[in-house]
Amino acid sequence: MKPAVLVLGLGNDILTDDAVGLRVAQAVREHLAGEPGIEVKSTTEMGLALLDEIADRENVVLVDSVQTGRAPPGHIHEINPEDLSRVLGTSPHFLGIGETLALGKLLGLAMPRQVRIFAVEVADPFTLGTSLTPAVAQAVASAVERVTEQARVFSRLPRPGVMT
Repeated sequence: MKPAVLVLGLGNDILTDDAVGLRVAQAVREHLAGEPGIEVKSTTEMGLALLDEIADRENVVLVDSVQTGRAPPGHIHEINPEDLSRVLGTSPHFLGIGETLALGKLLGLAMPRQVRIFAVEVADPFTLGTSLTPAVAQAVASAVERVTEQARVFSRLPRPGVMT
């Protein structure tokens, strides 16, 4: 049986701020090491490839970058899947999350009961580089704290079919 909670950091580690989801996931992995029922992973995949990661999961916390232009770099958007349509922005990963979740349901896959998305507003998600811009780098600690807490909340939810 897979752990009840998956924390999944999305991003590209060679595109400046687009790597923020990967960086947050790495730090969350260290914070949650040894906690039962929570798995932390990172991926550079996007779109349909995410189905392999999130199908058959009960609860998923996604961490990604987004550029809406309506919030300062470093702002952390906390989004439920049903609210994705109102958060318009650019990110190679972020744009396909809603569609991926909907497609999984249409295909009859066991999709997560709970999904929470943390999207860090970025300044530069497209320039080749391995350093985050200053405002985004400064937001990592806060994102780690919020994602860690959400993963713990999800891990305390009752699991269907599992006696406690």
